[in-house]
Order: sequence, then C-alpha cells, then structure tokens
Amino acid sequence: MAYDYDLFVIGGGSGGVRCARIAATHGARVAVAEERFWGGTCVNVGCVPKKIMVNAAEYGQWLEDAPAFGWEATKGGFDLAKLAAARDAEVARLNGIYARLLANAGCTSFEARATFLDAHTLDVGGRRITAERIVIATGGRAVRPDLPGAELGMLSDDVFTLQSLPRRLTVVGGGYIALEFACIFRSLGSEVDLVYRADLPLRGFDQDIRGALQEALAAQGIRQHTGRHLGRLDRMGDGLLLNLQGGEAVEADAVLFATGREPNTHGLGLEAAGICCTADGAIEVDEDHRTTAPHIFAIGDVTDKLNLTPMATAVGHALADTLFGNTPRQASYRNVPTAVFTSPPIGTVGMTEADAAALGPVDIYLTRFTPMRHTISGRQGRKALMKLVVCQRSRQVLGAHMLGEDAAEIMQGIGIAVAMGATKEDFDRTIGIHPTAAEEFVTLRTRTREAGVRAAAE
Repeated sequence: MAYDYDLFVIGGGSGGVRCARIAATHGARVAVAEERFWGGTCVNVGCVPKKIMVNAAEYGQWLEDAPAFGWEATKGGFDLAKLAAARDAEVARLNGIYARLLANAGCTSFEARATFLDAHTLDVGGRRITAERIVIATGGRAVRPDLPGAELGMLSDDVFTLQSLPRRLTVVGGGYIALEFACIFRSLGSEVDLVYRADLPLRGFDQDIRGALQEALAAQGIRQHTGRHLGRLDRMGDGLLLNLQGGEAVEADAVLFATGREPNTHGLGLEAAGICCTADGAIEVDEDHRTTAPHIFAIGDVTDKLNLTPMATAVGHALADTLFGNTPRQASYRNVPTAVFTSPPIGTVGMTEADAAALGPVDIYLTRFTPMRHTISGRQGRKALMKLVVCQRSRQVLGAHMLGEDAAEIMQGIGIAVAMGATKEDFDRTIGIHPTAAEEFVTLRTRTREAGVRAAAE
C-alpha cells in the first residue's frame, strides 16, 4: 500500500517535534499535527513561562538582600501584567521557532486535531491521511480534583492568564508544580497557604530533601496544612473558602489545584487502531516505545514513564534514528538529572537513599550549611543541603541530591559523573572551585551514616 507519509506524529510538543525533525533529516516523508500550540506544555504553559516567573521572584528577593551588601535599594510594587506581557512575548517567540524547525526540516504541519480511523489512517481536521508509521506524542494535561465547587479553582494552565496578583492564594498539592507556584507567588507578594495530603512534600524524592524543603517553605512564610484531605470549595463574598475534611477551612482570593496530571489520550480513537492503555490511562509501550499496534509508537508524558521534557526529546530523537536513521538505539531512563524550581531550588540525580538501601548497604555523606551570600544577607530558610548516596561494595555514587541556590545548574555537571559511574574516590580527587557551594560535593570526606545493612544481610 502507498501511504501519504512515512511517519505521522500526533502532537507538536518537544518530543514530537524532535522525532519528526530528525526523521525528516533521515529522508522520511513526515507530517505533524498539533491542535493547540507548537512547543507543547513546556513552552506554552509549563517549564518556560514558569521559569520566567521564578526569575521574577528571585529579583524581588535580591532587592530585599541588596542593602546588606551596601546597596541603597528600595523594593517597590510588583506589576504582574508587565511581567506577563514579557513572558508571553518570549513564549510566542519560542512557539514560532518550533513551527519553523519543522518547516526547515521539510515536515508538513497541520494545525488541527488528529484522530485514528484505523491503524494506518487518521482524520486530521477533516482530512483523511494515511501513514506507514505513527507516533503519539500528545503529552499530558492537568486534572481538576473531584470535589464540590472544584470549578471555582484554577489549574496550572490558568496561572498564565492572571493579570494581577492574588492577595491570598491557596495551593492544593504536594508535588513539584504545587510547590513551585507556592514559592513563586509567595516571593511575588501573595499570602500563600499550601494544602497537601502527606506529612512531607515531594513524594518520591529523597527523604532528607523533603524534610529540608518543608523547613524552607515554613521559613518564607508559606502556611502548610499537612495530612489534609479536601472537602469542598465555596464562594465567600469576593473570595473563596476551601473546606478541608475534619473541619478546618482556608480563606483565599484564588485557589490553585495542582493535584496531578493525566495522559492526554481522550478522544484520540485509540481503540480503532488497536492501542491499549494502562488502568491510569497511559499508553502501553515496550522498551522501544512500541504500542500494542506494532507500527505505532508513543513517547513523552502520554506514556507516563518519566514526565520530563528533555526525556521526551531524547526518546523522540532515539526513535527517529532507530526507525529511519539505520542506527537503532534507546534513550536511557536511568540516572536522569532533574530539578524543582522551588525557593531554594532542588537538583537531583540517581537513586534516593531509601531506594539504594533497599538493594544493599550504602554510605551516606550529607552536609547542611548557610551559603556565604546569606551569612551576609541574613535571609532565613536558605540553608543548603547536599547529599551523596554511595554503594559500600563498589564505592559508586548511586545518587546525588541538593537543596540550595543554583542546585539545578550544579546538578547538571554532577549528573554527568553519576551517569558515567563515578566513584566516591573520583569525587574526592576532584579539586573544588573555591569559594562556591558546589565544591561541597567534592569535599564530603566524613560519612554521616550507613543504611541498608540489614537488608543486605537478609
């Protein structure tokens, strides 16, 4: 059968665009459909605009700290509308770049929704199009919790439509999206309440990092309501009242629900193509990202494997090389560095202490200190935490974790070492750059504790 395209990609986010572009450079006839915006969540309502807001929050903190360093600085009012205009202009610029990247690679772009008619045929904005291979890269979407009055609250996408700062904001959720926005709005001047079900934020992260972050949140005046379950959300005059189970209630001018995301598969017609999903709605894939239909693949957040933009991009590139570049390969999901842009930020790579200890005995090296900047500024809640998890048998560094300023920038380099299998002695023989916080990672000489010994013996 003659197909219209060798490859059709559903979704114009980072993963889909990379896969399409690389496939086209290998000579494939490629088309991409995007129904909302080029660049996907990351560029439009995720990483990029959020990081710009993080930058804005940092400027406010620096203004407060400047007098301690001899500057005559006065912190004035914050204009969210002005920031929004600059932020949205940058998003529009990047949005256009994604579209041009596809065009320059020779891809055909459709600004339309694509749905399956059968395993090789798609309805693309009313047009019937066939493809030999298809990649689903439709990402994820924020979900609204199931409680009375939930429609009165915002989701993370809605934050980027705000033109003025809420005086009182309640953020619901203990994951990275909730925590990042709680820190952003607190630094911009809002009173912030944070409601989450667990005793500590950031489930799945290293326990020491979780505890240190909880302390940092409290130090900057974020009121945390831990171990709380939602009741209902009601209007109260010009504001809102979030009722929690057990009788507690939190007043706010705005409520942000950041309680989870789900794979964006609704209405794609997957059943017509013979594609199966997990109980949570993620598309089932094998190690090569092949779905239950052998010629259809899925990458990125729609698979709910590791929902990070660079991971989706790496997988998309590897898949294009495999299918059309005559260089079969896979992108590794092991030792992927990541960051959480809270205040202070978090950087992490490799295994947590708990995960590593479950496999055998490990040595823990940990330090907490006040960075030089804040011994002068006196700002509270800025203690840094740096931690290495080391296998006792091989001396390999299994995990590195940091809470502190510039953690994301520092962890990128540490990630290379961990991915290469560096040992604690490799870290020790590396000369530190002084005076920096980063040098602490290569001067941790004294073991703090060991873990996992009993598990290894058993």
